Amino acid sequence: MKGVLVRKIKKICVFCGANSGKDVAFVNAAFHLGEVLGKRKIDLVYGGGKLGLMGCVSTAVAQHERQVLGIIPSAFTINNLVGETCGKEIKVATMQERLVMMMELSDAFIALPGGFGTLEELFQMISWAQLNIHNKPIGVLNINGFFNGLLSFVDHAVKQEFITPRARKILISATTADELVDKLQAFRFEPDPALSKLKWSPSSSQKEKLDLTLRL
Repeated sequence: MKGVLVRKIKKICVFCGANSGKDVAFVNAAFHLGEVLGKRKIDLVYGGGKLGLMGCVSTAVAQHERQVLGIIPSAFTINNLVGETCGKEIKVATMQERLVMMMELSDAFIALPGGFGTLEELFQMISWAQLNIHNKPIGVLNINGFFNGLLSFVDHAVKQEFITPRARKILISATTADELVDKLQAFRFEPDPALSKLKWSPSSSQKEKLDLTLRL
């Protein structure tokens, strides 16, 4: 990355499945991502518990002696539904509160393969970046082409003029963990001139923060 101004990333939030998926490559990639974060001295923020890919990436980060923070709704902790969080745990009341805290405590976001929850978290962060609520980089780790269909759909939405070319740049993708982290570090946010005029007060009450649900 010679000649490129590198963004300082200390904590990355990882969104991923609470299942392991059909392909063992997903599990291997989750462990490898955790190893890459650990070797680069990057701490992990994630959804808590030890199930599926969430457990893989958090275990790998912890094994490299980096901090792991699980942010988990209290409902998930009843009867040990998702298993023990690998590291420190913060319990919140709602899913929305969880996502807001993830946004506030992280410097960047990575999505691994997952289901509806993973996709909701990914697109919420993209929408909030588009609205200038944050300017942090967001990427998907495209393991064995898992996100090919999603990326094609996003490009289709650009062609149909529902997503602007500027907004399309918000979503980064790569096929390896090292390449993706490099891209996140090199990311330069380009706010939409109109949407950049929106003001989101950092002094808003917690209730007001949790009302950031506008999706475009």
